[in-house]
Amino acid sequence: MMASLRRPHTLRSLSPALSGLRANTFHTTATSRTDGVFKGLADQRKPMPWIEAFNRLQEGKPAHNSDDIPKERDLTPRKMSDSYHRVVLPLKKDPWLSDTYVNSSGHIRLGTLFMDLDALSGIIVYKHTGPGVTTVTAALDRITIAHPLTEICDLEYSGQVTYASGRSSVEITCKVAKAREEDPNTRKPVNIPKLEPTNEEEEKIFKAGEAKSLSKKETSKASLLQTEPNDAESALIHQIWLRQLAYHDPNNDLRQPPNVIAMSKTQLSTASIMQPQNRNRHQVMIFGGFHLKQTFELAFCCAASFAHARPTFISADPCTFRNPVPIGSVLYLTATVAYTDPPLLEEDGTEPGFPDNDNPMTRVHVRVDSKVRDVEHGVAKPTGQFNYTFSVPKDLKVLPHTYEEYMVYIDARRRVALGDSQRKEEQQASSNMRPEATEKNLIR
Repeated sequence: MMASLRRPHTLRSLSPALSGLRANTFHTTATSRTDGVFKGLADQRKPMPWIEAFNRLQEGKPAHNSDDIPKERDLTPRKMSDSYHRVVLPLKKDPWLSDTYVNSSGHIRLGTLFMDLDALSGIIVYKHTGPGVTTVTAALDRITIAHPLTEICDLEYSGQVTYASGRSSVEITCKVAKAREEDPNTRKPVNIPKLEPTNEEEEKIFKAGEAKSLSKKETSKASLLQTEPNDAESALIHQIWLRQLAYHDPNNDLRQPPNVIAMSKTQLSTASIMQPQNRNRHQVMIFGGFHLKQTFELAFCCAASFAHARPTFISADPCTFRNPVPIGSVLYLTATVAYTDPPLLEEDGTEPGFPDNDNPMTRVHVRVDSKVRDVEHGVAKPTGQFNYTFSVPKDLKVLPHTYEEYMVYIDARRRVALGDSQRKEEQQASSNMRPEATEKNLIR
C-alpha cells in the first residue's frame, strides 16, 4: 500500500505533463473479497485465513481450531427445519456483484451457481451435524433447469437436509428461485444425527430420500465395473462395430458421414495447480464447489468444440467425488463426448430420426474424468467422474472405437435413460405444485 501511495509522486518527477494527475485510492468492495463464492456463503466456509492454517500445520497442529469441538457428539434426531438455510443473491440490486456472475453472452454463469450451491450445502450439513465433523461432498445426484434464467434478477438459494439415516451420509436438496421482489481429528466415518420428519409433507420428502439412497446402491451394483452389458446393450455394441467396419471396407459404398465423429477426437483436457484461495472449511483440501465449477466449464467447452455451436445446459447427471483434492496438487480434467441422442444406431441396427427433421436438436452427454497428482511424489489418484447433458441445434453422432470407449458409451446411455425417467417424475411432481411456487423455481 505504501508503494502505491508513492507512485504518483514518482510519475510527477519523470514527466511534468503528468503533474496534474490526481492519485486515486485503490479499494475493493466487500463482495469482491471472495474466491468466486458469494460472500454470504463464503464468510461461513473459511474459519481462518490460509496463512494461519498454514502456520498451524507447520507447527504440527491440526489446521482447524480443535478448541471449539465438543468432546461428546450430540446425536439427538434433528428436524428438517433445523438445517434449513436461505440466502438471497442480489444480482439485480448490485450490478458489480452481477458482474462476477455474468458470462460473455450476458447470461448467468451456471458453473458459478453450482459453486455457490455446494457452499450452501456445506452450511446446511454443519447446521445438521454440529461442529467437530469433517464433511466432504461425496456425490451429486442431479441438477435440472425447471425454468431457464432469461434475465438478471435477484436469486434465492435455499436448501435443507432431506434424508439422514443416522449413519455417515446425509442427503441435501437445494433450490434456486427468483427472489421475491420485497425482499476434525479423524477421517473415519462417524454417526450423525438422524432426521426426524415432523409432518406429512416432510414424511414424503424423507421417504423419497430413502428411496433414492436405496436406488443408488442398486445402481452401483449394476455398474459396468461390476457386471457385463446386458443383451440389448451387447446387441447395440455389435451393430455399431459392424457399422464401423463398413465405413472402412473398400468394397462397401457406405462411408463415414462428416457428422459422425470418433469419440477419441472429442476430448479436451486441462491441468491446473490447486491454490489455497479455493480451500474448503477444513483448510487443507479444495472446496468441492470449485471442483464442480471447473468440470462443468470444461464440459461446456467440450460440447461447444464438438458441435461448433453454443450448447444449452440441460442437466447435471449423477456425479461422484472419489478422493479429496489437496491444496498444492495438480488437478487433471479430461472431458469426452460420451453419448449423443438420437444415437447413431438402435439395438436392431436402424437409424433413429428427429421429431422435426428441419430443426434437428441433439442431446450431447459429456463425461469429465478427474484425477489429482501429488507434485512431490508424482502419485496420481482418481478424484471423481462428472456427467453433464447439453443440447445443440445440429445433427451429430459420436462413434466409439475401442472396448473402453464402448463401455463409456453404454454407461452414458444408461445415465441419459435414467435422467429421462427422473425428468418425467419431476415434471409430474411440478404439475401437482401450486402454480406460483412452480413459476419461481429455476434450478433444483
